[in-house]
Amino acid sequence: MRMDDVIEKKRDGHGLTEREIRYFVDGYTADEIPDYQAAALLMAIYFQGMSRAETVNLTRAMAESGDMLDLSDIGDYVVDKHSSGGVGDKTSLVVLPLVASFGVPIAKMSGRGLGATGGTVDKLEAIRGFNVSLSEDAFRRIARESGIVIAGQSASLAPADGKIYALRDVTGTVASQPLIASSIMSKKLAAGASGIVLDVKVGHGAFMKTPEEARGLALAMVQIGLDAGRDMIALLADADQPLGVAVGNALEVAEAVRTLQGAGPADFHQHCVEVAAHMLRLAGQGQRWAELSHARGEADAALARGGAFQDLHRMVKAQGGDVSQIEDTSRLPQATLRFEWRARESGCLSAVRADRVARATLALGAGRRTKADEIDHAVGIEAHCSVGDAVAAGDLLMTLHANDEDRLTAALDELAGAVEYSEAPVERLPLFHGVIDGRDL
Repeated sequence: MRMDDVIEKKRDGHGLTEREIRYFVDGYTADEIPDYQAAALLMAIYFQGMSRAETVNLTRAMAESGDMLDLSDIGDYVVDKHSSGGVGDKTSLVVLPLVASFGVPIAKMSGRGLGATGGTVDKLEAIRGFNVSLSEDAFRRIARESGIVIAGQSASLAPADGKIYALRDVTGTVASQPLIASSIMSKKLAAGASGIVLDVKVGHGAFMKTPEEARGLALAMVQIGLDAGRDMIALLADADQPLGVAVGNALEVAEAVRTLQGAGPADFHQHCVEVAAHMLRLAGQGQRWAELSHARGEADAALARGGAFQDLHRMVKAQGGDVSQIEDTSRLPQATLRFEWRARESGCLSAVRADRVARATLALGAGRRTKADEIDHAVGIEAHCSVGDAVAAGDLLMTLHANDEDRLTAALDELAGAVEYSEAPVERLPLFHGVIDGRDL
C-alpha cells in the first residue's frame, strides 16, 4: 500500500477502507509516514469529509494505537463524562463526586487545558500535593478503595491522537467534524468506560458556535460510541456566558466545593444535576433510575444535602492532596490584587460574552497560550452577572483576581464589550439546547 494512493483517493472524494485508515494511523504513529503526507491526507479529509464508517474506523484505529484500559476489576459498569470545554466549566469536580456518592465507580482520565482556562487536572493541581500522575496500578487501586479517581491522561492512551492533533493544530485542519469527533472519542474508547455522557458546549465560549454545529458534532460522537459498543448520551449545553461565577483554577475549585456543600450558584447546580442524572441513568441501565425525572430528583436532593463533598474529600486525600484546602477554601492559592469591574450604565444585560471573559482570564495567566506555559492557579475572574439581570450604573459585574498590574490592565482591555445592555427586559439563557440519547437512535 502506498500513502500517496490513499491521499489521492480521499482527495478525489472516495471513501477509505478500514485497512487504508489503519495503514495511515499505524504508519504515522510509528514515524513511518512523514508529516507532509499526513498533512495532505488531513487536508483532504477537511475538504471531503468522512462517512460514518470511515469516522468510526479512524476513531478505533487511534484508540487502539496504544493501551486499551479494561476497567472490569473496578466495576461491572463504569460511566464516564466528557466536556468539550466552556468558560467556568468545573463540572467534573462536582458531577463525578456526586455520581460516586450513589455507589457508581468513577475512574476518569482527564486532559490539561490549552486556551482560556485549565483543564480538570489543572484545576485539581490548585490543591497542594494533589497527584494526577498516577501509575495504572495506583489508578486502579484508588478507584477500588475510594470509588473515585481522576488522573491525567496517560501518554500511552491513544498516542496517535496526540500526534495527529499536534499536526492538525499547525496545518489549519482542526475545524473538521470527523477529525474532532474521532479525536475526542478515541480517548474515551481507550479509557474503558461502558457508558459515556458528552457535555457538548455551544455558543460564544465554545468551539461550536451554533446549536446546529454542536448537534452535528454530538451526533457524530454518539454514533461512534454506539458503533463501538458503548452506551451514549450527549447534552447540548449553552456556553454563551460563563457557567456559574468562577473562571480560573483555584476559584473554580472553591466554587465546586461550595456547590458540593449545597451552596453553589443556581445555574451551575442545575447544570451538574442534569449531567449527573444522565450518568446515573446509564449506570442504572434503565433499572434503578428508570425515569430521568427520578434520577434528576435524587441527584438534586443529594447535591443540596452536601453529602457528595465527602467523596471529593476522600479522592483528594487518596491522591495526596491537602484536604485542609478544601475544608477551608481560603487556604487555596490567593491572588494579591483585586479589581471590581462595574456596570457603565443601567439596563438589562442582553449579553455576557463568555469568549471575552475567557480572553481576559487568559491574559491574567489562568490558562495556556502554548502547551509549555505555566498556569497561575490563583488568578481568574468572578462573573457576578448573567444575561437577563437588571443592573444600575455602578453595580458590581465582575471581580478580577490578579498577581500582576500589567496582566490586570491587559485583562481589562479584553473585557471591553464583554457585557451588552438593553432598555427592554431580556430572557435568561437556557442551560441546555437539547439531548441526543443513543438509545433512541
